Amino acid sequence: MAKRYENLDGVSTHKTWADFRRWQRERKQKQKDLSYVVPHVSPPQYERLQKPNGRPQLCWVGHSTFVVQLHGITIVTDPVWANWMGAAKRLTAPGVPLDKMPPVDVVLISHGHYDHLHFGSLRRLHGDPHIFVPEGLGRLFRRRGYRRVTELSWWETASFHGVSLTFVPAQHWTRRTLWDTNTSHWGGWVIEADDAPTVYFAGDSGYFRGFRDIGERFSIDYALLPIGAYEPEWFMGPQHTTPEEAVQAFLDCRARLFVPMHYGAFRLADDTPKEALDRLWTEWRRRGLEEERLLCLKLGEVIDAAQALTALSQFDNSFSQTSAITMVKQARQKE
Repeated sequence: MAKRYENLDGVSTHKTWADFRRWQRERKQKQKDLSYVVPHVSPPQYERLQKPNGRPQLCWVGHSTFVVQLHGITIVTDPVWANWMGAAKRLTAPGVPLDKMPPVDVVLISHGHYDHLHFGSLRRLHGDPHIFVPEGLGRLFRRRGYRRVTELSWWETASFHGVSLTFVPAQHWTRRTLWDTNTSHWGGWVIEADDAPTVYFAGDSGYFRGFRDIGERFSIDYALLPIGAYEPEWFMGPQHTTPEEAVQAFLDCRARLFVPMHYGAFRLADDTPKEALDRLWTEWRRRGLEEERLLCLKLGEVIDAAQALTALSQFDNSFSQTSAITMVKQARQKE
């Protein structure tokens, strides 16, 4: 009998058929504005991906698919270029077409759900990537003929050409058929290399204490965190963070910069991309967080990950100096 995986503290994401029918009844009563679409960068920046010239780079393709380039290697997370996800048509095209992608060295899979693992996309990637997957998922790849596959359990680390890849916990679940529920694990990935920014790709997750555990073990520069597919919260809550919970997760993992994901590509729940972004920014400002730390990337946008951190450090220094001057002025006024 196949092993069944669990969340930390035994948190269940199980829903009954009655729960699902209740959600569908509620959904029919909602009027949603789907006119907003996440913008594409203009002009396209494909050439920067083809010629990184040694720069550490980050690019959002869409949903949970990113291109991370550092230490001379190209990494892709949860590669999904599909135009349809079940009956849901993609809301906007991927930020980088498959034929414009550079050769890929590494693929990181967070879990087996179809919106995170699409074999049709994986087969069309350029290059011969080494695929890193959660424990229990390797057999699915090997049955399909993939041989360069490495399985990891939570907190295990693998190395690829000087880059450290650590599989970390998430609160979620997985299923690809009626019979394989939770027979493979789920999680996120922390990508580390000398003299390069540390990237935490959270995969798909509800809010849980694991974000704090990850922040205590790593010094994270970029946190790629999900903000979509949260409505209705009574149904989606255990497995998907709301935008407000994503902000708390960012604070818990002590990252320097927050890049939101898992919105704008597929309508997997009742929330819209605009609602997710509006709630994210409202919570960000309510908490008084610096706007420079929240990077809402355009589709296909390529950023120099080291340069963005340098700019943030300069802002931090300027902010600290300004705060110190303000404090001195206030003290003098009280004298």
